[in-house]
Amino acid sequence: MISYQLYSSRNFPPLADTLAMVAGIGYDAVEGYGALYADDARVADLTARLGASGLKMPSGHFGLDQLEAEPEKVIGIAKALGIAHVFCPYVMPADRPADAEGWRDFGARLQAAAAPYRAAGLGFGWHNHDFEVAALSDGQYPLDLIFAGGPDLEWEMDVAWVIRGGADPLDWIRRHGARITAAHVKDIAPAGENAGEDGWADVGQGTVDWAGLMAALRATPCGIFVLEHDNPSDDRRFAERSLAAVKGY
Repeated sequence: MISYQLYSSRNFPPLADTLAMVAGIGYDAVEGYGALYADDARVADLTARLGASGLKMPSGHFGLDQLEAEPEKVIGIAKALGIAHVFCPYVMPADRPADAEGWRDFGARLQAAAAPYRAAGLGFGWHNHDFEVAALSDGQYPLDLIFAGGPDLEWEMDVAWVIRGGADPLDWIRRHGARITAAHVKDIAPAGENAGEDGWADVGQGTVDWAGLMAALRATPCGIFVLEHDNPSDDRRFAERSLAAVKGY
């Protein structure tokens, strides 16, 4: 399933236009993020608009505080929107562990947070950025340690962030591919280019070997390919070019 991370269009409101654009271009689905379901009215509006557009929302991002403090509320949101996979997307720098034991404990914390979601029939996992693949002083990697502490966690692999972290995404797919149920598909501009878009690129227009990586990801349980650009200057351009590229891989 090819999905579109709605965060890519956060600077191009209204949401109704974004959903119409994405559906019209030919996407199957969208992925949500916290601001879109911040209150009951927004959830109801999003539910109605998804139904009208024909788009599905098989995955969504939720902050760790809400996941731990309000599981029943999150489960209700997920059920309303059709979300089957809940992903925790980030931990702030000040809250990141400093050593291997801390990261392993963080994985155990996620494992514990996952319990009510798994009981409700939802997948629960972690979405990486770059810091999880940066080696600690003892040579261990936070991402390995998170998964050691959370043996049942799924993984939404953000491939471009792995690369920006200086790591080989194929190596990480080999290490933890059995956990990958979703992946973020985005591209990195050549060095010095697209500064106004934070160095990101439309999929197929950058330096990432997406043809090879898509083949590797398809050999895992990954069933949701989420196209994303963190800061596009034109979200329609990004959405159109990226979908066309991915359909060719």
